[in-house]
Amino acid sequence: MNEPITRRDFLDGALVASAGMLLAAACPFPLGAQAPGTTQADWAAWTGYTGEGDYKESAGNTEQVIHDAHEVRDGDFDKVPAGVTDTGETYDCVIVGGGFSGLSAGLFFHQRTTPDRTCLILDNAAIFGGVAKRNEFIVDGHRLFAPQASVHFQPPYPDSFLKHVYDAMGLDWDAFKSYQKWQGPSPQIDLPRSPYGVGHINGKPADGFFFGAKFGKKPGIWIKDPWSKGLAGCPFSESVRKEMLALHGGRSVRPPLVYDYPGDAVSRQLDSMTIEDYYVRTYGVGRETIRMLVTPETSGGFGLGPDALSAFLEYMWSKVIPTVDDSMATGLQMFPGGNSGMTRLLAKTLIPDSIDGPRTMAATHNNPVNFQALDRPGQPVRIRLGSTAVRVEHMGEPDKADFVSVMYLNDGKVYRVKAGSVVMAGGGWITKHVVRDLDEKRRMSYNQFFYSPYMTANVAVRNWRFMYDLGISSASWFEGFGRYVNVRKDATFGVDLPTVGPDLPTVLTFFVDFAKPGLPALAQGQMGRAELLSTPFASYERQIREQMMEMFGASGFDAKRDIAGIVLNRFGHAFINPQPGFFFGLEGKPAPRDALRDGPFGRIAFSHADLAGAMDHRNAFMESNRAVNQLLNRVLT
Repeated sequence: MNEPITRRDFLDGALVASAGMLLAAACPFPLGAQAPGTTQADWAAWTGYTGEGDYKESAGNTEQVIHDAHEVRDGDFDKVPAGVTDTGETYDCVIVGGGFSGLSAGLFFHQRTTPDRTCLILDNAAIFGGVAKRNEFIVDGHRLFAPQASVHFQPPYPDSFLKHVYDAMGLDWDAFKSYQKWQGPSPQIDLPRSPYGVGHINGKPADGFFFGAKFGKKPGIWIKDPWSKGLAGCPFSESVRKEMLALHGGRSVRPPLVYDYPGDAVSRQLDSMTIEDYYVRTYGVGRETIRMLVTPETSGGFGLGPDALSAFLEYMWSKVIPTVDDSMATGLQMFPGGNSGMTRLLAKTLIPDSIDGPRTMAATHNNPVNFQALDRPGQPVRIRLGSTAVRVEHMGEPDKADFVSVMYLNDGKVYRVKAGSVVMAGGGWITKHVVRDLDEKRRMSYNQFFYSPYMTANVAVRNWRFMYDLGISSASWFEGFGRYVNVRKDATFGVDLPTVGPDLPTVLTFFVDFAKPGLPALAQGQMGRAELLSTPFASYERQIREQMMEMFGASGFDAKRDIAGIVLNRFGHAFINPQPGFFFGLEGKPAPRDALRDGPFGRIAFSHADLAGAMDHRNAFMESNRAVNQLLNRVLT
């Protein structure tokens, strides 16, 4: 843990002045995404270990993904490059993006058109899935899985749109009736099924707050089951303690604002303020308390803290995209590798030979991807990996053209295909650069979309006895690397261990946000990306080891002995950050997203999940459903 640490210079975008000043002293290299002199060794030091299996070459945003995207952003393809290879291919639909939005758009197009209609999905990564990918580890002979980003899902309402999508991809709910059983000492900890949940011992929460040097505690202290104790023993001031209890318990001083339907007066009132403003109004608590307690929650769904986000998001999960049961105890379900299990089912449905074996939950989750089958001539749906779209434009006036030209970069060469229609299913941050003939109204809309980075660090450990001996299976803290970690149990169809216990290996998932409370959302995103992309693997590795040693060293943890592997999954534009006015507009102006959702732009429709205001697979399905229907109704009739 005493190895020298160097800083890197992979920065994403033009930084605000404060970000540049902040980093100038820390970065020994010139600032820029492709700084002169950057070598493969530099990239290797930035990337680090990436795990095993199908996703080994695609842990978060990889070197190639970042390099290609930055070439697009920096204008390398503003003019048609020389030497473009025309493949001679023409598709009825080309879908740009192979995450949830793109794969589901392919599913809807395939379902709703005749068998002779063809579809090509272009994906910039080494494997499909977008953020719904996984990491794999081999620890003491056992294969372990963990999500890179997209984590869990909930049961839908019967006969709902979401239920039909799950059925179409072959999601078998019976497979989630069996999770790992406890194999360990007494007392047993009833573990959650998600990395966001809390375990229980005899019905009581098995969680703890850790306080270190920031609170004057060296060595640090643990307060177990802090909420049940009314935060007694926690080194907060009495005023902060009361405010935290009021927030946690939902004890309001003014009636909460609850809308009847999206777009009514109350929903617009919520959208006119930040979550932080709303909590100050509703609970009468201080802003610093709100930021300390709420940022870990809001950043895990929307990238930033409550100071920057529209208060309409308060009801995003419960009212905008509701499901039958959102509870941690009985509702949430999870593939061992997170929602990569779902994107694998989608790929298997679109291309039956894409994963070896039958379309069962176990086979699709566990068997290897047959990469050669993804892009075979003659099949109605093809997935072309390692292909970054660089120019998408109508072959003529948008409202009169019969085709769209789609150019993409693959292995350093630019290729072109023709499309009767296009679904832009990648994020807005790149779409606005790629669609070359985009009209001014839609382009101005994209300028009001803000994004923040996020990192998931998966740490494989040989055992978690160091947590069990503390009487906890989940931990929260307020300083250092990350904010929260827990132990979870897995659905048995995807793992080789039917049991779970403190003496068996597991993967601890650390979620790391880059919120900079008090700054505008744009500045927070830029500064966060600067930090994320300028920090080498070794620096984050050391931070993880030091954080775990500080918290768990006294209970027996030894970083050198107990850590079997670390994978970092960095996402430069992980979340849309919907600011006040994002959903319904302000001062009589339309919402930024309206122009992009109201109808297609010529033969191009937009389906990325950020249009809904939250990066969630359910939103991705709904946006793709809308986009495909728009094309079928207006273009491909």
